[in-house]
Parts: sequence; structure tokens; C-alpha cells
Amino acid sequence: MNEADEKAAPPKAPRSDAGWARATEALSNVQFRRVFISNMAFFLAMGGQGIVRPWIAFQLTDSTFKLGIVAAAMAIPMFFLSPFGGVFADRIERRKLIVSAQALAMVSEVIVFVLLITGNIEFWHLVAAGAALGCSFPLIMPARSAIVANLVGRQGLGAAMGLNMTGVNVTRVVGPAGAGYLISVIDVAGAYAVNMGLYLVALIVMMTVQKLPPPKVPMGESVLRSMADGFRYLGTDRFVAILLLFGLVPQFLAMPFQNILPAFSDHVWNAGATGYGILHASVGIGAVVGSVYVAWRSQGKPRLDMMLGSIIGFGLMLSLFALSPWFWPAVFLSFIANIGASVFSTLNNVSIQLVIPDHVRGRVSSFMMMSVSLPLLGALPIGWVADQIGAPSTVAIAALMAVELAIAFYLLSPRLRGLDARVHSELDDA
Repeated sequence: MNEADEKAAPPKAPRSDAGWARATEALSNVQFRRVFISNMAFFLAMGGQGIVRPWIAFQLTDSTFKLGIVAAAMAIPMFFLSPFGGVFADRIERRKLIVSAQALAMVSEVIVFVLLITGNIEFWHLVAAGAALGCSFPLIMPARSAIVANLVGRQGLGAAMGLNMTGVNVTRVVGPAGAGYLISVIDVAGAYAVNMGLYLVALIVMMTVQKLPPPKVPMGESVLRSMADGFRYLGTDRFVAILLLFGLVPQFLAMPFQNILPAFSDHVWNAGATGYGILHASVGIGAVVGSVYVAWRSQGKPRLDMMLGSIIGFGLMLSLFALSPWFWPAVFLSFIANIGASVFSTLNNVSIQLVIPDHVRGRVSSFMMMSVSLPLLGALPIGWVADQIGAPSTVAIAALMAVELAIAFYLLSPRLRGLDARVHSELDDA
């Protein structure tokens, strides 16, 4: 083992099967700790922007469909460029790739900020900025997932990803709630400035992480050939392909509700920007609780029953949220719903990362990134339907459809029902 490998190796401390020690064990790895801090700053900024940008768009247009356009502008390049990001994560030094892409994201944010403070911001500027961010995220996310696996190893991956998801979900609470408060205190431009400062912190901290060379690529292999090999891998390992598809069920149908929360806050409950921040915070707190539970639980415990139960619970609670005539009960229902959504998505993602080999990790992570873009793509039809029949009815119908499809997927897929056996086999071999 060379010096770089020794630095990247996961910590050798005894591993706990469950509980607080297991959930936080990865933080004993200095390099992972730096990645974790960078992630927190980056996603805290993203969480803040997730409320600031739609709020600006809604104030400019008063249209849920236009909110869908802003989301789709980010989602379309994210969806189509994600496979390229995965290839790059398997070919380029991963820290360098993350730093370069984060710098690109900052440039688009600076441009929007200048337009905002000069009073020249228009709707199409938000669309263009969303498209620019959609080009940078496919480079950032697969490399971030792959670098965590490099640092902690397969045995520590479940707890590390659970911890990482917990941190990300905390930012989904603090970011939107903080941004909603800042909008009311120092206006939208001030909130935008704070978020840009957080992006800068994320960039600087990531630059201190050690270099982690990707797996060796066959001599002369083109980017397109590498991408094709990633898709070919999914064709040979149908189990991973099925897990990816199963994860799409809530992403496309139900999760877009987050992108039309301004309509709920403004038109359904008359709660304004403060209520919008509270709704986003309730979503994030539920997600934190769910991901903490996944990090805390033993990796050896059954997964599939928990995944199915959590997605059913998510859909049912979300439908009740959408139809609630009162604001505070709706806040509670969104909290409960997103516990289920977080448990489902975290268990699904960890299961995929546990069974895939490292030489395709970036590419498979990029396919997972494509699924992350689906809530943004789904926001376009959801936003259009919401303009026609109202946001409450639209979200309730989509949530119940997600439940029905998840149950059908489970009943029709023998490979999916073999999830626990496959994961246990991989852990025994690690």
C-alpha cells in the first residue's frame, strides 16, 4: 500500500453495530470530516437558495407553472449531463472535479446577485441561472458520493452515508428557515449574499481534502465508451437497475410538491414568506429524523420491509398534508411524511452503494443523480396541473399514485424482493 492509499484508508477503530458510536464513527477520519464540513456548507447554501430563488420567481410571475419552469431549467441539463458527470468522477481526480464544478456554480450565483441588487432581475435570468446550476451539479454530486466511499470503505459506508444524509437534511431545515427569516429582515438580496458566502466556505474547505485518484481507465478509452460501459453494467446487474428504478417512484410523482410550496403558503394558508420557510423546515426536520434513524440502525437489519412501509407512509401523509385546510396541522403532516421519504431514499441509496464495485461507482452515482433531478422535472407537469385544478388536489393525487406504483413495483419484481439477501451477501464478502 502506497502513502496515498494509507492516507485514504478508512479508520481502523473498532466498529459498533448500532447506536451513536456507529452513527458518528466516520467523523474520526480527518479527510471525511473535511468533506462533511464542505458538504454542510454547500448544501446549507443550496437549502437557502431553494427558498430564495422560487420566492423571487413567484413574486415576479405569481404562477406555479413558472415555478415549474425554473425547476425544469435546472433539471433538464442535470438529467442529461449526469452520465457525463459519472464518467468524469471515474476518470478525473475527484476532489479537483468537485472544486471546479463548485466554482462554476458560484459564478452563476454572483451574476444573479448583481442583477438582483441593481434591480434588473427578470424571470428569464432565473431560468438561465437554473440551467447553469443544472450543468454544474452533475459534476459535483457523483464525485461527492464516490469520494465518501473512498474514504470510509465498504463496511463504514452505511453509517457514513447515513451521517452525510443527516447533515444534508439538517441543512434542509436550517437553510430554508434561515433564508425565510433573512428575507423578512434583510430582504432577498441579503439572503442571497449569505448563501454565496456559504458556497465560498464549501469551496475553500474542499480544497484542503487530499487528492483521491480515480480507478485506472483502460488506455485510449473514450468518454462515450466509458459512459456506455456504465449503462452496460446496469444491463448485467439487473438488481442495481431495479433499485434505481424503485427509487424513482416518489422522486418523480410526489417529491415535486416541494417546488410548489410557495403556492400553498401564499394562496392556501396565507402564511407568506415566514410560513414558506416553516414548511420547508418541517420537510427538512422530518428528513433529518429519517436519516438519523438509518445511520443509527444496524446494517444487518432487514431493509425492504422498512423501505416499502416508509414509502407508503410518505404518500399517505403527504396526501393528508395537501388536503389540510389548516396551516399548523399541515406542517406536522409534512414532517411525518418526510420521515418516510428520508428513510426510503437513504436505505435505497446506501443499498446501491453497498453492492456496486468502485470502478463504476461514479457512473452509477450519476444515474442516482439523474433520479435526483426528477423532482425538478416533475415540478413542470405538477405545476401546470396545479394551475388548472389547484395545488392541494394535484399533490394529493400524485402522492396516492406514488403509493400505488410502489406497491405494484414490489409485487411484480422478484429481484427487488431479494434485496436483503443481496446486501447481506455483499457485507459478508467485504
